[in-house]
Amino acid sequence: MIAGLILAAGGSRRLGRPKQLEPWGRDATLLGTVVDTARSFGLDELWIVLGSEIDEIMEAVDLSDIGVIENPEWEEGLASSIRVGLDALTRMSRADAVFLILGDQPGLDPELVATMITHKARSKRMAIVPKYRYMWGHPVLVDRTLWPRLISLSGDEGAKRLLQAHPEWVEEVWVESLPPRDVDTSADVEELRPRR
Repeated sequence: MIAGLILAAGGSRRLGRPKQLEPWGRDATLLGTVVDTARSFGLDELWIVLGSEIDEIMEAVDLSDIGVIENPEWEEGLASSIRVGLDALTRMSRADAVFLILGDQPGLDPELVATMITHKARSKRMAIVPKYRYMWGHPVLVDRTLWPRLISLSGDEGAKRLLQAHPEWVEEVWVESLPPRDVDTSADVEELRPRR
């Protein structure tokens, strides 16, 4: 079984308003778009980590088929959401692996996810990481055996540094395109938001 864990607890400091609720295309929000994209991956389970503005997000975004995990430590940064999310999955999910999906990357490619699942099926490595030309990106697929190491992360960074320190854990999947962009600032919103 493979789960998806959408990390969407942040407070959108650089944007100055909740980016999860940013209008995105017709009748959609940024987070709603990411959630719908994650649904298209065909994973066995979907979970989401929320923190800042949790009540407003749950009212505005359809999460009816998704497990919601609250991160009370969201102000610490990304590592806290990974920690809280994987701790919850360790207790509540039977998944063998999980995709870590950023809640502010609406441009994720379902075909890449399918390719990564194929690689996972025949790889002995604990993490499958897309390499967009010359840089790592998201989503990252991590085996359950690696979750305890990720639960020990702290600060405002994800798993990248830990995985770079242990290349023997990682299988790279080469991607021809540039990595999907994060939506962090007003300029990102203007540039990346779908035109109506």
